[in-house]
Parts: sequence; structure tokens; C-alpha cells
Amino acid sequence: MYVLHIANKNYSSWSLRPWVMLHMAGVAFEERLHPFSPEGPSRDRFLQFSPTGQVPCLHHAGQVVWESLAILEYLAERHDGFWPSDPAVRAFARSASAEMAAGFFALRGQCPMSVGVRVRLNAISEALQRDLDRLDGLFNEGLERFGGPFLAGDAFTIADAMYCPVAWRIRSYDLPLSEAALAYAARLRQLGPMKAWEEAALAETFREPGHDEEIAALGQVIEDRRVAV
Repeated sequence: MYVLHIANKNYSSWSLRPWVMLHMAGVAFEERLHPFSPEGPSRDRFLQFSPTGQVPCLHHAGQVVWESLAILEYLAERHDGFWPSDPAVRAFARSASAEMAAGFFALRGQCPMSVGVRVRLNAISEALQRDLDRLDGLFNEGLERFGGPFLAGDAFTIADAMYCPVAWRIRSYDLPLSEAALAYAARLRQLGPMKAWEEAALAETFREPGHDEEIAALGQVIEDRRVAV
């Protein structure tokens, strides 16, 4: 049995990626959720199950696999459907996935994931606009080349899982993108596992002040749908 260690569903974008892929692929696993510490760094607690002190981390058959993309690659070696079967499409999907893992720093830094809030940004910086332009181009390229409704064709793959947290960011910060890119993000949010993740995120009663303070510094929180603490 796979055991996937994750953190708060409201905040933990990296946890979402393997979680949603496992659900979409119909692969059974055990979820273990470890809330971020409200009083400070969680690393010491997380080191009990993760060599980096970070999430997500997968335990399986005596193996420990960390980092979202490495976890997804590990799973892809054991299950069909995680990557497109066509080599050319798979190359695009791998490139898009690696780009998300290694890039989009302004998007991730200036629009932290918080599923339950709506934020009016103080400004869209030049760096963030470059990331948004690239994101829009990438989404449109995948949808146009492979016909949609997903990034690499008619099936949900790792490439889509890697961008699922972005779908929440687009809504939370009302990010300006093309109609096709916005529609793709909306389709991701309507997936059954994504709706289940959102429901759980809104029901969480624990908060991580550092995340919330970071968001408050970036813009005005105009809506908070999370359950009251």
C-alpha cells in the first residue's frame, strides 16, 4: 500500500500534485495529513517521515520517495496512464511538468496557494506578468496541439496534476489569462478529486500564520470561505 504524507490542503500545493494524480488514476493509497505548525517551522516533525523535512513524501514497500515530481515518476513506473503513451506527446508533458517544478517563481512566490480565500493583489509585477504570459502560452499550446480537454490530450496525466495548484491560484487571485486558459483551469477545479480537496481544505480548522500573513502582505483578502476557527 502506498502511504502519502501531506500537509494542510488549504496551503500545500506540492502535496496536491501526487494526491490528485493517485485519485484520478484510481490507485489506492493511505493519506496521512500533518498540519503545518502554527507556532513555527514544521521541519523537525516532518523529519520523522521525510528526509527533507518537507511534504509530500511517499512510503511504499520499504522505499521512501520525496519531491512531487519524483513521486509521480515513481508511480508512473508502476501504473499505466500517468504519462501519455505517444512519445511526442509524452515529451511535451514531461517538459511542461519539469517547467512547473523548476520555474514560475514569481507566480508561486507572489500568489501562494490558499484554496479558501479570494485576494485582490496590490499589483502584478513584471516578473509575475512574465510568468502569466508563459503560463497562458503553455496552456494554449498544449490544448491546441493535442485537442484537450487536458493539457496533453483527452486524458488527465502528470502534466495536469502539476498544474492543479495553479488552477486554485488563478481563481484565488483572479489572474488575467486568455479564455482558453481560464476554461482549462476551471475544468481542473471541477474534477471530482479537486472538489473533494477543496471541501476538505475549507473544513480545516488549523491555520498557519506565516502563510496567511504572506498573503495579506501581497493584497487585500476580499473573501475567506474557510470554516471559522
